[in-house]
Amino acid sequence: MTTRTQRLKKLVKVQEQLKALHETRHASFLAAATRAEAEARDLAERSDSEGSLASLFPELYTRKISEALNRQQAELASARAEAGRVATATARTKMVERAWREVRRSDERDRAELERLELVQRKSMKNPT
Repeated sequence: MTTRTQRLKKLVKVQEQLKALHETRHASFLAAATRAEAEARDLAERSDSEGSLASLFPELYTRKISEALNRQQAELASARAEAGRVATATARTKMVERAWREVRRSDERDRAELERLELVQRKSMKNPT
């Protein structure tokens, strides 16, 4: 049977893993938004260059640029939502860590108190008055 301290320690590890997952997802969304922005910028630069096919297909270039910018906005929105999850996971992790430390300290105090009590009992058994 596991003690409360052990269960809380495992929960801390799980919370840290969950927080790391959300941080990774947040970074991934930001990277995707950056890629979409770079794609839109690249398409705009190519459409402005001389000899570009944009003069033949202006609506295609406009649509692709618009799609890239929309994708960027969607990725940024996802990143903001994930940032909220990171904050929540961070708060939960800190809360569980605090509980784990308190229980661990309490267990240590109880153990020390029990050792002192046993020591007093041994002394009283050796020296009956």
